[in-house]
Amino acid sequence: MFDALSDRLERIGASLRSRGRLSEADLDAALVDVRSALLEADVELSVVRAFLAALRERLAGQSLSQSLSPGQQVIKAVHEQLIEVLGGSALKVTYASRPPTVIVLAGLQGAGKTTTAAKLAAWFKQQGRQPYLIAADLQRPAAVEQLRVLGAQIGVDVFSEPSSPVEVARAGVAEAARIGRDVVIIDTAGRLAIDQALMDEVRAISDATSPHYTFLVIDAVTGQDAVLTARSFHEVLELSGIIVTKLDYDARGGAVLSARGVVGRPVVFASTGEKMGDFDLFHPDRMASRILGMGDALSLIEQAERTMDADVVAASAGRMMDGSFTLDDFLAQLNQVRKMGSLGGLMRLMPGVTKEMRNAAANVDDRELDKVEAIIRSMTPRERREPVIIDGSRRSRIAAGSGTTVSAVNQLLKQFGEMRKMMRQMGGANPSMPPQMGKLAAMAARRGGDALPAGFEALGAGMRAAPPSTGPKGKKKKGGRVTPPKQR
Repeated sequence: MFDALSDRLERIGASLRSRGRLSEADLDAALVDVRSALLEADVELSVVRAFLAALRERLAGQSLSQSLSPGQQVIKAVHEQLIEVLGGSALKVTYASRPPTVIVLAGLQGAGKTTTAAKLAAWFKQQGRQPYLIAADLQRPAAVEQLRVLGAQIGVDVFSEPSSPVEVARAGVAEAARIGRDVVIIDTAGRLAIDQALMDEVRAISDATSPHYTFLVIDAVTGQDAVLTARSFHEVLELSGIIVTKLDYDARGGAVLSARGVVGRPVVFASTGEKMGDFDLFHPDRMASRILGMGDALSLIEQAERTMDADVVAASAGRMMDGSFTLDDFLAQLNQVRKMGSLGGLMRLMPGVTKEMRNAAANVDDRELDKVEAIIRSMTPRERREPVIIDGSRRSRIAAGSGTTVSAVNQLLKQFGEMRKMMRQMGGANPSMPPQMGKLAAMAARRGGDALPAGFEALGAGMRAAPPSTGPKGKKKKGGRVTPPKQR
């Protein structure tokens, strides 16, 4: 997402790089380019106009820094304005002084409300809460069963009964209070389009449950239609914020950039994939950095902390540094990195990664990593420990056993040898974040999309993101910021 907008903004900065100072003509030209970039990203026109006016003010007169080049000045101002447009800061969740905290999800059919309800419950569970799901969508066939299946996957109970949506919601909240659950998430019905029946139902559920938060779920791919949907729901429900789904799709992003300006409510959560863990608080500052191609180190580190086993990472990294790193260690590291998501997604989060490297990573089919794993698993334990013994006949056997080619086996062994040699030369460097991993990633990107570079590039991304070991147990911190409860 935002790839086209990112490319345009990067070009704007590059075009001003050679200027000695930012003249009035340069400023006008830059604003025209920014306007075109935002409109092409499907940002609502009134939001674009407000954005440009604020951007011109930031760039005018005394606000310019003498220590920055014209290109840097423009990008800095765009970055600051993007943060403001996207909402300023991440949501700080507050909980009801008398549980449960009630959350209602609204939106059109197909936006992903039911899956989002389960992902939100999983997020609250990660924060140490005891969520409870209420399936109040009695209109869509199998909606209740879908939520029950998802709830079972994350270990969260689901309440529903064959009555009316309003009664289900009311009874579900009462049941949550009875059994001691502190967060209730109500999944409501949607329609293919906004109509009076939909609005009457969701308003009645809201009136019956007095929610602490009302979140509208919108699909990022729908563009300006999502903004119109948000405006209509906000007139009826007084939204607390917006949850955007399919943020990983190749969408232009206008809905995300327009939400706050049009509705006055920011995006508060974002879904970035199909897995239950592909969901988190929306951080405007981090998203602004991603849009401008600056990466997102904090999200990358948090993702590593949530998904990677610190003990496995620390043990393998230690052997990597003393030169005893084996193909078993490499496979263990690779599987840890794969838990974090797609290779293309990881590379977009890494600071300092060039556009060419991001594009190369995006073109790598993550299924190619399966081939790397198949090659290693087709080796004997001794071959994985001592790859030097793998001769021609062994290579042929490994290729046949893994369903690959001798050439792929040769590439893996060659790259692994180079990597192990490089690690020996590093000596006492910090194993939690080896700087040479950037070289491995660059080498992988130059080679394109075959299976071997994908594996080594993924390992580089994960090792750069992995947090330092905190000891034998590898403590992990939980994502999200929560303020003390306040009285409703």
